[in-house]
Amino acid sequence: MAALIAENFRFLSLFFKSKDVMIFNGLVALGTVGSEELFSVVAFHCPCSPARNYIYGLAAIGVPALALFLIGVIWNNHTWNLVAECHKRGVKNFSAAATFLLFGSIMGRASVAPITWSVISLLRGEAYICALSEFVKPSSLDKLPAEYGAEVLAKIPCRDVPANLTKFRDEVTRRLRYESQLFGWLLIGIVAVLVFLTKCLKHCCSPLSYRQEAYWAQYRSNEDKLFRRTAEVHSRILAAKNVKQFFGFVALDKEEKELVQEFPVEGVQPSPQWNAITGVYIYRENKGFPLYSRLHKWAKGVEGNGPTPEGHELLFLAS
Repeated sequence: MAALIAENFRFLSLFFKSKDVMIFNGLVALGTVGSEELFSVVAFHCPCSPARNYIYGLAAIGVPALALFLIGVIWNNHTWNLVAECHKRGVKNFSAAATFLLFGSIMGRASVAPITWSVISLLRGEAYICALSEFVKPSSLDKLPAEYGAEVLAKIPCRDVPANLTKFRDEVTRRLRYESQLFGWLLIGIVAVLVFLTKCLKHCCSPLSYRQEAYWAQYRSNEDKLFRRTAEVHSRILAAKNVKQFFGFVALDKEEKELVQEFPVEGVQPSPQWNAITGVYIYRENKGFPLYSRLHKWAKGVEGNGPTPEGHELLFLAS
């Protein structure tokens, strides 16, 4: 029984490791949904005033979406790899297609949260009703008294209307919620089609087979994990050496003592080496053999990132 449970856990671990990007995007979407629900309950209060409704409603949808987009760009490691690439080497070695894919990847990943926010806002309909209630044509409402216009219609989201206009309030709310939800479902459909077409285009245009792409993804993931783990140990050992040199001793626990004894650190990597493995990487082949990352290329002693006669260009944003 214990072996069966351990095997199931091992399967789930491998599954989630292979789907890390999808899971991350899912968690971002779920977090955005929760934030939107909290915002609607706590912070959203339609002013119910002509001219102000429109600005407030659009701001309630657009401003948080913009903020989430910028946060997504800032938190994306690929953004800073692009900055490092432009600062150190420029983008003269990138083709127009590679540059387009580069920005598309950054923008696409940063768009998960703002699109989710916009969709949930439209499906709920509160912000849309607030923004457009005053623009409903009075003539489209059967038997609406002539003396009632934008001033009254703007108060519909707050239910602050005369009792004899309750049926018109329900009609306006139902009509605008229908439009809002329709736009929300259309946005979901458009995004789904774009994601599908992007995946198809990626696999159709890739010079790599499906299995080699899967291997490349596994290599990138393993390289990143091992690099981070090794960098953490290296920096700890180097810090221990410097602290010991300053004080004459260093207070290490048992695990740290074993690390210092097992992995002696003689020096640090010079800046040119760090620069060589940092930045955007475009897949290249050297004499028919693939180079899967900047670190791989550095380890093989291959210089430059420009096109080669036998090279295949496939964009990868190094993590």
